[in-house]
Amino acid sequence: MDVDAPFRDTSVGDPLLDGLDGQEVLNERALSKLRWRCRRGLLENDLFIQRFFERHETRLTVCHARGLYALMDLSDNDLLDLLLQRKELPDANTPQEARQVLTMLRH
Repeated sequence: MDVDAPFRDTSVGDPLLDGLDGQEVLNERALSKLRWRCRRGLLENDLFIQRFFERHETRLTVCHARGLYALMDLSDNDLLDLLLQRKELPDANTPQEARQVLTMLRH
Protein backbone atom coordinates (compact mmCIF):
# COMPACT_ATOMS: atom_id res chain seq x y z
CA MET A 1 0.00 0.00 0.00
CA ASP A 2 1.45 3.34 -0.98
CA VAL A 3 -0.49 5.71 1.25
CA ASP A 4 2.44 8.09 0.99
CA ALA A 5 1.83 8.91 -2.69
CA PRO A 6 -1.14 11.33 -2.35
CA PHE A 7 0.70 13.41 0.21
CA ARG A 8 3.56 14.28 -2.11
CA ASP A 9 1.31 16.79 -3.90
CA THR A 10 0.73 19.80 -1.67
CA SER A 11 -2.06 21.34 -3.76
CA VAL A 12 -5.28 21.84 -1.85
CA GLY A 13 -8.06 20.19 -3.87
CA ASP A 14 -10.50 23.11 -4.01
CA PRO A 15 -9.58 26.52 -5.42
CA LEU A 16 -12.22 28.04 -3.13
CA LEU A 17 -9.85 27.35 -0.24
CA ASP A 18 -6.79 29.01 -1.77
CA GLY A 19 -5.59 31.95 0.26
CA LEU A 20 -8.04 31.40 3.12
CA ASP A 21 -7.02 31.29 6.76
CA GLY A 22 -6.82 27.70 7.96
CA GLN A 23 -9.05 28.37 10.95
CA GLU A 24 -11.86 29.89 8.88
CA VAL A 25 -15.09 27.85 8.99
CA LEU A 26 -16.15 26.50 5.60
CA ASN A 27 -18.90 28.33 3.79
CA GLU A 28 -21.87 26.44 2.37
CA ARG A 29 -20.46 26.18 -1.15
CA ALA A 30 -17.07 24.87 -0.01
CA LEU A 31 -18.78 22.38 2.31
CA SER A 32 -21.02 21.16 -0.52
CA LYS A 33 -18.00 20.61 -2.80
CA LEU A 34 -16.19 18.78 -0.01
CA ARG A 35 -19.15 16.47 0.61
CA TRP A 36 -19.32 15.71 -3.13
CA ARG A 37 -15.60 14.92 -3.25
CA CYS A 38 -15.93 12.57 -0.27
CA ARG A 39 -18.32 10.16 -1.99
CA ARG A 40 -16.64 6.77 -2.11
CA GLY A 41 -17.06 3.42 -3.82
CA LEU A 42 -17.04 1.37 -0.63
CA LEU A 43 -20.03 1.50 1.68
CA GLU A 44 -17.77 1.09 4.70
CA ASN A 45 -15.88 4.29 3.85
CA ASP A 46 -19.13 6.13 3.20
CA LEU A 47 -20.38 5.19 6.66
CA PHE A 48 -17.29 6.65 8.34
CA ILE A 49 -17.55 9.80 6.22
CA GLN A 50 -21.29 10.22 6.78
CA ARG A 51 -20.80 9.99 10.54
CA PHE A 52 -17.93 12.49 10.30
CA PHE A 53 -20.12 15.06 8.56
CA GLU A 54 -23.03 14.46 10.95
CA ARG A 55 -20.76 15.20 13.89
CA HIS A 56 -18.51 17.95 12.56
CA GLU A 57 -19.89 19.72 9.48
CA THR A 58 -20.96 22.90 11.29
CA ARG A 59 -17.42 23.35 12.66
CA LEU A 60 -15.27 22.24 9.72
CA THR A 61 -12.46 24.63 8.91
CA VAL A 62 -10.28 25.18 5.87
CA CYS A 63 -7.58 23.06 7.58
CA HIS A 64 -10.04 20.20 8.03
CA ALA A 65 -11.04 20.45 4.37
CA ARG A 66 -7.41 20.33 3.24
CA GLY A 67 -6.83 17.23 5.35
CA LEU A 68 -9.96 15.55 4.05
CA TYR A 69 -9.08 16.33 0.43
CA ALA A 70 -5.67 14.73 1.01
CA LEU A 71 -7.25 11.58 2.44
CA MET A 72 -9.76 11.40 -0.43
CA ASP A 73 -6.86 11.05 -2.87
CA LEU A 74 -6.23 7.59 -1.42
CA SER A 75 -7.74 4.49 -2.98
CA ASP A 76 -10.85 3.13 -1.29
CA ASN A 77 -8.98 0.14 0.12
CA ASP A 78 -6.10 2.24 1.46
CA LEU A 79 -8.54 4.65 3.09
CA LEU A 80 -10.45 1.79 4.69
CA ASP A 81 -7.22 0.30 6.05
CA LEU A 82 -6.45 3.66 7.68
CA LEU A 83 -9.96 4.08 9.07
CA LEU A 84 -9.90 0.58 10.58
CA GLN A 85 -6.38 1.19 11.91
CA ARG A 86 -4.93 -1.70 9.95
CA LYS A 87 -2.33 0.75 8.66
CA GLU A 88 -1.02 4.11 9.81
CA LEU A 89 -0.16 7.22 7.84
CA PRO A 90 3.51 7.58 6.93
CA ASP A 91 5.34 10.19 8.98
CA ALA A 92 7.41 11.75 6.22
CA ASN A 93 5.02 13.48 3.84
CA THR A 94 1.67 13.44 5.61
CA PRO A 95 0.27 16.89 6.37
CA GLN A 96 -0.83 17.50 9.96
CA GLU A 97 -4.32 18.36 8.67
CA ALA A 98 -4.71 14.83 7.25
CA ARG A 99 -3.65 13.30 10.57
CA GLN A 100 -6.14 15.43 12.48
CA VAL A 101 -9.02 14.56 10.14
CA LEU A 102 -8.13 10.86 10.22
CA THR A 103 -8.40 10.95 14.01
CA MET A 104 -11.78 12.68 13.73
CA LEU A 105 -12.98 10.09 11.20
CA ARG A 106 -11.93 7.20 13.45
CA HIS A 107 -13.76 8.46 16.54
